[in-house]
Amino acid sequence: MMLGYKGFPFGKPFKNLLRWIMKGASMYVIMNQTGQVLLSLLQGIIGMQIVLWTGKEQKMKPSKRKIPVGLSNYREMKTEKYYVVDKSLMIKEFLDSGAKVTLITRPRRFGKTLNMSMLAEFFDLSKDSRTIFEDTKIMKTENASEINKYPTVFLSFANAKGNKTNIVMQIKMQLLKEYRKFKQIFDEIDMFEKPSFDMIMKGLNNLQDGSLNMVVNAISFLTEKSYRYYGKRVMLFIDEYDTPFIEAHVNNCYDELHGALAGMLSSALKDNPYLQYAMLTGIQRVAKENIFSGLNNLKVHTVASSNYASYFGFVEEEVKAMLEYYSLPYSDAVKAMYDGYHIGDEDIFNPWSVINYVSEKQLAPYWVNVSSSGMIKKAMEEADAEFHAQYETLIKTRNLEAVVDLQTSFYEYSSNASLWGLFVNAGYLTITGVDDGLYSLVVPNEEVMEAFKTLTLDYMKKDPDGFTKMMRGLTRKNPQMFLENYRKFLLKTTSYHDLINENSYHTLLLGMCACLYADYEVKSNQEAGKGRYDIILQCKTNKYPSYIIELKYLKKEEYEKRPELLQEKCKEAVEQIEANQYDIAISGNVIYIALAHSGKDVEMVWKEI
Repeated sequence: MMLGYKGFPFGKPFKNLLRWIMKGASMYVIMNQTGQVLLSLLQGIIGMQIVLWTGKEQKMKPSKRKIPVGLSNYREMKTEKYYVVDKSLMIKEFLDSGAKVTLITRPRRFGKTLNMSMLAEFFDLSKDSRTIFEDTKIMKTENASEINKYPTVFLSFANAKGNKTNIVMQIKMQLLKEYRKFKQIFDEIDMFEKPSFDMIMKGLNNLQDGSLNMVVNAISFLTEKSYRYYGKRVMLFIDEYDTPFIEAHVNNCYDELHGALAGMLSSALKDNPYLQYAMLTGIQRVAKENIFSGLNNLKVHTVASSNYASYFGFVEEEVKAMLEYYSLPYSDAVKAMYDGYHIGDEDIFNPWSVINYVSEKQLAPYWVNVSSSGMIKKAMEEADAEFHAQYETLIKTRNLEAVVDLQTSFYEYSSNASLWGLFVNAGYLTITGVDDGLYSLVVPNEEVMEAFKTLTLDYMKKDPDGFTKMMRGLTRKNPQMFLENYRKFLLKTTSYHDLINENSYHTLLLGMCACLYADYEVKSNQEAGKGRYDIILQCKTNKYPSYIIELKYLKKEEYEKRPELLQEKCKEAVEQIEANQYDIAISGNVIYIALAHSGKDVEMVWKEI
């Protein structure tokens, strides 16, 4: 608070000054040195700011809007003066489409919950939202007349995670919240409705029973009663509708929950005469459960669809405006870290990461800890050899051409196409083109490469501590630390059946090195000098040395006859690097590493140039 009162006569007793301040008067005070000390003490006591008057009125700069880290309540963001990117024209697209049920799939933390909160706020007849929306684009359209016109049910299943009991409890808590909001419509329950109502309420109030069987009709019953009370059909919004299905699958309780979950949603959506429009958001479409089958007016908008493309995530202009507002530079580094998603026809930044960057002012990965890695890891465990080969190609090149299914979930239809669809829907990959049924997939940005580090570590079942030491030994020029931990890794985490030729070790090392993307350009099997190298780790700066890694393989029977051959193979590899001049285009400090393998035995030559 700024205090100042031009006519206040300095020199009056201190209590007079304090009285004026506590009354909330605005005071400008002429101060000498003693008075400045007094003022400083006063400011500390009352926690307010006082401006010294120097003869001219001082204009205060307006305070910046608060940064909305982790917020998803639209009303709170608007009333509490948070920075809000205007996505309100999504309301117009929703109304203009005329689709009875709309399903939008997007990765986690791409603004789904906030957008659904905005829609619910706009339509809810129990609210007065005009001041909330007065500065938004939607109010300049003909759709402004639809504000606060419909009974509105808004459910978010975003927290329906963990074991069966918690999944069910979170769903019931959301339903109870809406039943409480509409409590006046249940004041008069007739004799025909009472058994259904009583059963639903009994089921909802038993939060710990781990069952949804008694509340299967909870949403459809609520829409019917709302319609009969208000005489208007209901707007229904269900955020993260697929989270309970995914979590049930990951936590091995899918068979126990999927039937009731599907029944609850389908009864609310299918042939519901009390429904005006419904919108659901999630990561992927749950197809097998027949939630959406039979819906003649269903529109599904995946990341490949141009509809709603700009409303989830930030376009470049929105990022530039936000960074400028908070006096942060827009740079190629920001773009490389958080941009790169291709959704429909739009180039999209990860909104969660941009907001956290503004808050922390550090160019760092923020999405890694909130991504959908659990279901990805589980799916990869169940994948076949063809997928593993494709994944290795992806790690080597950061891109892939593959058949992709965006319309079904992997845990329902286990195919490589649906698994790559999961990677796309979850935000780990993005589509850059489609040619004759093959999708061009790329890792969108440097932040996601950090997420791939975690995935690859799990994929190769490595010891995290040992892996960290191994990589540190590599980048810090400690050959003993590197080799010691590499040997431990081979012994503890790999199978003899996986190590069948030189390419096996090549893929293994390449996957490990993928985590060095921040400091290194990782290159594999490319021409340089007079030949084709195995792996080059070229430092992007002079901070660390660059590495040329050459691999050799010795069959088990050869090794058992002459173990010293491994060391000879290492010397041969170093000579190959030197003779072919693989480092001809690399400046700065360069280290040659030769690794010769046989099963889980390995020898190394480390030569610094």
